[in-house]
Amino acid sequence: MKKFFSLALVLGIVVVTFAAIPAAAQDCATTYRIVVVTHGQASDPFWSVVSNGVADADAEYDCVTTEYQAPETFDMVAMSQLIDAAVASNPDGLIVSNPDPSALEESIKAAIAAGIPVISINSGSDVAAELGVIAHVGQTEYEAGFGGGQRFAAAGVTNALCVNQEVGNVALDLRCQGFADAMGEAGGTSKVLEVDLNDPTDTQNRVIAALGADESINGVFTLGPTGAVPVLEALRDEGLIGVVALATFDLSPEVLSAIQAGDMLFAIDQQQYTQGYLGVVYMYLYLSNLNTPGSIVVQTGPGFVTADTAGAVIEYSARGTR
Repeated sequence: MKKFFSLALVLGIVVVTFAAIPAAAQDCATTYRIVVVTHGQASDPFWSVVSNGVADADAEYDCVTTEYQAPETFDMVAMSQLIDAAVASNPDGLIVSNPDPSALEESIKAAIAAGIPVISINSGSDVAAELGVIAHVGQTEYEAGFGGGQRFAAAGVTNALCVNQEVGNVALDLRCQGFADAMGEAGGTSKVLEVDLNDPTDTQNRVIAALGADESINGVFTLGPTGAVPVLEALRDEGLIGVVALATFDLSPEVLSAIQAGDMLFAIDQQQYTQGYLGVVYMYLYLSNLNTPGSIVVQTGPGFVTADTAGAVIEYSARGTR
């Protein structure tokens, strides 16, 4: 696999501030304050890797200080309020994820209207140009889901579940839609199963109940490791490994070990570390030198980690960079 490149607690908001740790002496005529607002908490296994990317980019530039902020749960009202508060604090740059453009568009456009440069990461690639952000760093979600569906069909899966923990998150909905379209083109079917990942036991029960209600289901596609791990455990408990195929978006040491062992087909890698890291780097280059990427969307994925490549990635996932 290729490796690419404060506000107080209010409204139940989690704020993590990273102090700049100089990697090399830099003469800073200006220190740029960059606020990063995402819909995922830095304590979440996926978003902790994004946060690590932000922190590492911060550490490499004396002339940058970053603040990572997120609502405590997937809450677009709280996130829009957090963006508004960040804009009111007048940062030099703003980096945001955009999982629900209809809910966040007004706040993002207000930032741009206030003269604050904005870069989106992770979600929102399809509306980046329309919103007027400098760049979007991430993968295109529909195409990633479509690629997953193609791989499921090639593995012989004919009827699958797409397990969605945040129905209404446009990025996740697009993943399931792309997956379903690819399955359909191959003559198969797919349906969405909504779960609450705050209750892993309930997630397991819902998946097993769905499999019991329709014995033709021979594949489960999850949208992240926090969904994949409880489903994996349920399939193991029910003796369904090798009977029901399992694959997921995104990486974790548990997911990679399961792929290596043959218990999962693959994981779709969007390289979220680079989303956080390059978001800060591109913003710093814009603020300090008016540099922009060659295209509005800088793609960090999708890549596919399989049994052939999982072993090489496990070390990096364990240290929080993949």
